[in-house]
Amino acid sequence: MKLLLYSHSFAPNVGGVETIVLSLASGLAQLRTVDNRRKCDLTLVTETPARDFDASALPFTVVRRPSVLALWSLIKAVDVILLACPAFLSLFLAWLSRKPFVLEHHGYQSICLNGLLLHQPDRTICPGHFQAARFQKCLRCQAVEMSWLRSFVQLLLMFPRNVLSKGAARNIAVSQHVSRRIALPRSRVIYHGVENTGRHEIPVADAPLTQDHLRFAYVGRLVPEKGLPVLLRAAVILQQEKLEFELHLIGDGPQRADLETMIREAGLSDRVQLIGLLQGAAFAEALNKIHVVVMPSVWEETAGLAAMEHMMRGRLVIASKIGGLAETLGDAGLPCLPGDAADLARCMRSVLRDRSIVTTLGRKARARAQSLFLRERMIADHQQLYEQALGWDTHR
Repeated sequence: MKLLLYSHSFAPNVGGVETIVLSLASGLAQLRTVDNRRKCDLTLVTETPARDFDASALPFTVVRRPSVLALWSLIKAVDVILLACPAFLSLFLAWLSRKPFVLEHHGYQSICLNGLLLHQPDRTICPGHFQAARFQKCLRCQAVEMSWLRSFVQLLLMFPRNVLSKGAARNIAVSQHVSRRIALPRSRVIYHGVENTGRHEIPVADAPLTQDHLRFAYVGRLVPEKGLPVLLRAAVILQQEKLEFELHLIGDGPQRADLETMIREAGLSDRVQLIGLLQGAAFAEALNKIHVVVMPSVWEETAGLAAMEHMMRGRLVIASKIGGLAETLGDAGLPCLPGDAADLARCMRSVLRDRSIVTTLGRKARARAQSLFLRERMIADHQQLYEQALGWDTHR
């Protein structure tokens, strides 16, 4: 099977989509038949420049920033196309080629101009203005971040993007929540998959809590939709109650300077550390020192990939009860109300007062992750879906 995987953003960019696309592409490219032949000849196409990223060791071909004609030639040469996002040009060319194409929804770009279902300027959850034909609200929302002319162009492009998405052989939703939100035909849910914890890494659920106080951490991009100001306000509440704890913010992003100011002005410098972006061994070492991961998102996360990764490590996760993030957590963590610092502080306080919760829910989180979020299952489900799109007998 010849497969083209199009992802607008890819390594060296860092993020959930880039992580899952790399993992999926590598897994598909490494599948073998009984006589050790490749099951999938995969080409990955992206608009992201290589910069210092060396793709020579990857088990698939990477084509960066192709011209329209080059992209068309690549599409015509394959059996099936996977689009990791409904980028208009690639979506249109896939439809024009009459090849079966599969569209995976990592965001809400098929039904929302900003792809987040986050209404501006009040940053509230969008009830679905585009789907309800309230287009003037979509224009006002976009105009907060760009000109009215660009907003109008973005709105015009939404109509063919939505129609073309309905023409996909299959739409992959990364959670049941996303499936309900996008409401597209021929949809199937395939959860993200993450690596099982190796023997070298001891899940915190099985390790003794030897520190004098617990270490909470946020791990991810420092962007407004992740709700980090809510987390800092919760930390202020706990500090005022004279509870002992540490809070590490691991990651980077455009909100970093604002967060540094908030930490300083709130008098949290002794308890909160903004670690910055970590990679490799330094990142692994930092994760091993975390007891509880906090994910205070204020937007409808599509899947909660970071939550899956921490659950697989046996970490207790405190997360907003919202979107696909709540679905990922299930009953294996502590949910809090999105945007509510007092409720988030309540969850954190309960852990500080009863450390056994870390162990009990940490083990439960790991069991849930091993049941639902294994990488091998994700790869197998994708392979089966592509073969079905081609009309192949998946049991041969």
